[in-house]
Amino acid sequence: MSDESPYILVLYYSRGGHTADMAMQIARGVARVTGITARVRTVPPVSPDTDASVPAVPEEGAVYATVDDLRHCAGLALGSATRFGNMAAPLKHFLDQTGDLWLNGALVDKPAGVFTSTGSLHGGQEATLLTMAVPLMHHGMLLTGIPYTEPALGRTQAGGTPYGPSHWAGTDQPHPVTDDEKAICQRLGERLASLATRLSTTD
Repeated sequence: MSDESPYILVLYYSRGGHTADMAMQIARGVARVTGITARVRTVPPVSPDTDASVPAVPEEGAVYATVDDLRHCAGLALGSATRFGNMAAPLKHFLDQTGDLWLNGALVDKPAGVFTSTGSLHGGQEATLLTMAVPLMHHGMLLTGIPYTEPALGRTQAGGTPYGPSHWAGTDQPHPVTDDEKAICQRLGERLASLATRLSTTD
């Protein structure tokens, strides 16, 4: 940990804006816990064109994450739209650059959770969440999902899983994040912040 105030890194990749909306709801959940903040970051797109240039700062939305944002976080919420039951390539590309954090054990015993959005209701949400969790386990992070004590998890008619928040975005007419999906996102943020705070007191 650095000397700065502790924060939960909410790191995501979003094309249509739905995953970004979920990230902001998770940040709201983090804000419920005193003494810790949310740091919302995204990652740049990637392209098979080696000449593709990426601006240093996005035109809108969250700024791009650095490896140090991840290195110094007290906990992590990792989110991506689903691509064939897996995270999107830009987020995977970012994680592939974190080998030095793995070698140094920088993320060991920090809480982490995952979240996703799909166009179709059965578009691989749970598969995406589980595959996103795999590199976090390699880093030694402590995975947390959503317990069924969260009422919205048993009530939702759209997204939401015990593995982490999810959103059914729709295709022809995109659906906004529902109230239940928001509640599940906020619960993850609150859990991560609470766990990070408790773990810091036991060091």
